[in-house]
Amino acid sequence: MQIRWFAGAAQAAGVTQEEVDAAQQGSVSQVLVGLRPGVAHVLPRCSFLADGRSLAADDPWPDQAAVVDVLPPFTGG
Repeated sequence: MQIRWFAGAAQAAGVTQEEVDAAQQGSVSQVLVGLRPGVAHVLPRCSFLADGRSLAADDPWPDQAAVVDVLPPFTGG
């Protein structure tokens, strides 16, 4: 599974994308913090997509998805 980090979330994670084992346990936010602890402070403001489908931070990790996007709030257009 690919995780794509955008803008401030990428800065906090230290990467823009990474491959991870899809078989993760926990909620979306728990898994992401487990992978990249430095993102804990930005995740409450982020939106999440799994293969283009919206997720909440407390939704179960989408182990059947190919891509998870982590999107902080954007300004402008």
